[in-house]
Amino acid sequence: MTLRHLAARLLGSLCALGAGAALAADLVPVKIGVLNDRSGVYFDSTGEGSVVAARMAVEDFKPEAHGLKVEVVAADHQNKPDVGASITRQWYDRDGVDAVFDVPTSSVALAIAQITKEKNKAFINSGGGTADLTGPACTPNTVHWTYDTAALANGTGKAILKRGGKSWYFITADYAFGLALERDTKAVVEKNGGKVVGGVRTPFPNPDFSSFLLQAQASGAQVIGLADAGLDAANAIKQAHEFGIRQGGQTLAALLIAITDIHSLGLDVAQGLAFTASFYWDLNDGTRAFAERFEKRMPGKKPTSYQAGVYASTLHYLKAVEALHSAKDGAAVVAKMKELPTDDPLFGKGTIRPDGRKIHPMYLFEAKAPSESKGEWDLYKVLETIPAEQAFRPMSEGGCPMLAQQTAK
Repeated sequence: MTLRHLAARLLGSLCALGAGAALAADLVPVKIGVLNDRSGVYFDSTGEGSVVAARMAVEDFKPEAHGLKVEVVAADHQNKPDVGASITRQWYDRDGVDAVFDVPTSSVALAIAQITKEKNKAFINSGGGTADLTGPACTPNTVHWTYDTAALANGTGKAILKRGGKSWYFITADYAFGLALERDTKAVVEKNGGKVVGGVRTPFPNPDFSSFLLQAQASGAQVIGLADAGLDAANAIKQAHEFGIRQGGQTLAALLIAITDIHSLGLDVAQGLAFTASFYWDLNDGTRAFAERFEKRMPGKKPTSYQAGVYASTLHYLKAVEALHSAKDGAAVVAKMKELPTDDPLFGKGTIRPDGRKIHPMYLFEAKAPSESKGEWDLYKVLETIPAEQAFRPMSEGGCPMLAQQTAK
């Protein structure tokens, strides 16, 4: 090779590097923070699986083809509002995070919603349940994606009432989620002709439910409503089985339970439990394809509804950022998310209401009997599909102050 040819090749390489650098400089930076429980009662149903789901969504979106450069970071809020708030402030103030995703534990989620509004970032909740996020605590910076306590009450509460479960006793985790779930389910029970005969508050988290279950058993209530989730719900169900509560004729209402909890319990214990959720890995071809890819990254695991919600909401968030060509104004990004119709392979077509509530169908499931299951994760059967317009609380009943302010303008 002559010196002339060598110089020409070197110049071409430098030009290509320069063009690549210029292209990278033109990409809009987006930083997503997945904040959840990575060590406690919700580690299995959210945790690393939610981080994997967010990264899968980023890969599927192909950000560079849409002018974006996306980074995903993660942290453990330990189910403590002060820890979650501290991480979120650091992310927003120092680390350049534009949006926080997931956030199980409603008390943490409520804290993050207010900080996000203050900093004008975006909060896309999947794991937290309290319907107050689109009610009294609504903000223009929050989207509540996967489920909420009002939808769970509508689904499971009404279904058990239809089966004759008229008298209820609640075992309630004593924090924001449990209290909201009891409140919303109690409203459905009483509105539909049932009555609440008593209840007890339990510490959160809590490994031993024996004394609370004995109180519920002694109440004579037809239905024992478990207003808790994660390992707390699994522990309560397991101990109720040991006490023979369901065998004695009382119904357990698992008001929120994840597929990882059912899998951990086993169908011998969980069979016959009715519960409400927005996603199951075996619903259709799209959910099955996602679950197969997810399991390659999380061996031996199928995705929960919360993790599916992180995937779908990340996709939609990135579409909104692309449309604005910026992630900096969180309220503007959330407004664009509401403007754009939602469409993804896990939840299908949907919308985001002005109060921030994502609308899609919910499903009433029942845990299969062992004889009905054809595999390790073949755990659910669909009892009923609840149409999107019926699944969630009407905006007029939520008490979102933001809506009143918008109407006044």
